Amino acid sequence: MTIRVCLAGATGWAGSAIARGIFEADDMELVAGVSRSHAGRRLGEVLGIPEMTTPVFGTVQEAFTAVPAVDVFVDFTRPQAAREHVLTALARGAHVVIGTSGLSEEELAEIDAAARSMGRGVLAAGNFAIGAVLMGKFAEIAARYFPQWEIIDYAHADKVDAPSGTARELARRLSQVGESHLEVPLEQIVGPRESRGVRLGGTQVHSVRLPGYMVTVEVIFASPDQKLVIRHEGTWDAGQYVAGALLAIRKVSEWVGLRRGLDGIIEL
Repeated sequence: MTIRVCLAGATGWAGSAIARGIFEADDMELVAGVSRSHAGRRLGEVLGIPEMTTPVFGTVQEAFTAVPAVDVFVDFTRPQAAREHVLTALARGAHVVIGTSGLSEEELAEIDAAARSMGRGVLAAGNFAIGAVLMGKFAEIAARYFPQWEIIDYAHADKVDAPSGTARELARRLSQVGESHLEVPLEQIVGPRESRGVRLGGTQVHSVRLPGYMVTVEVIFASPDQKLVIRHEGTWDAGQYVAGALLAIRKVSEWVGLRRGLDGIIEL
C-alpha cells in the first residue's frame, strides 16, 4: 500500500530533504506540498528534481481541498502555524507527523484530544535524528545513577523557540526517571533566579542562541566524585532527519492519539 503524504514546509531546510526522501521511497507518494513562497509551482522545479510533479499550495486548507485523499500530513514549519495546520489535517482524516518544535503542552494536549476524537495517530518529535534518540535513551539510563544533572541547549541565533524541542523532549524523558537534586533551592538563589535557567519537569535547562550553532543538546550528569556529559551535535545537513521522519510516516497510523519522540517506535 502506498502512503499518500502532504508535507508543509516542503521547500524549507529540513522539509526539502524530507521531500526528497519521500519521493525516493518506494512505499510513499508525495501528493501535495505547502509553501507560501512557492505556491502554484511544481515542487520538483523548486528542488531541482524535474520528475517530481508534486503541486505546491499556499495553505494547508488549499492542499486538502485540492488533494483530499491524504493518508499522512507532515509539518515542518513554525510553531506559530503548526497547531492550526495539524488540527486542519486531523479534521480532514489524516494521521500527522510533527517535526515543528515549540508547541506548548496545552497545544499538544489539544492535538491529542482532536486525534483521539478522529481516531487518528499523531507523532511529535523535537528531533528526528537517530543520534538524538540515542542521546535521550542513554541519558535516561544515566539519570538512574546520578543525583544531579542539567541540560544545555544550543541553536542558531534566529531560532525562535527556547528551549528547543529536543531539549524539552529530553527534559520530559528525564522527568519520568526523577528530579535532579538542587544543592541550593531556586528560592534561595542570591541574584536573578533566571541565571539558573528554567526548570522543566525537575531539570534545569539553559538555552544558548548564537550565530554559527546548529541544534545541539548536552546533558551534564554529576556526583561528588565524577561527571558524565552526553551530547548530540546536529549538522548543517538536513539529511540527518530523513530516516527518522520516514519511519514516523510509516508507523503513525498504528495508534490513536499523540505520541512524543521517536524512541517509542524505534527498537533500542
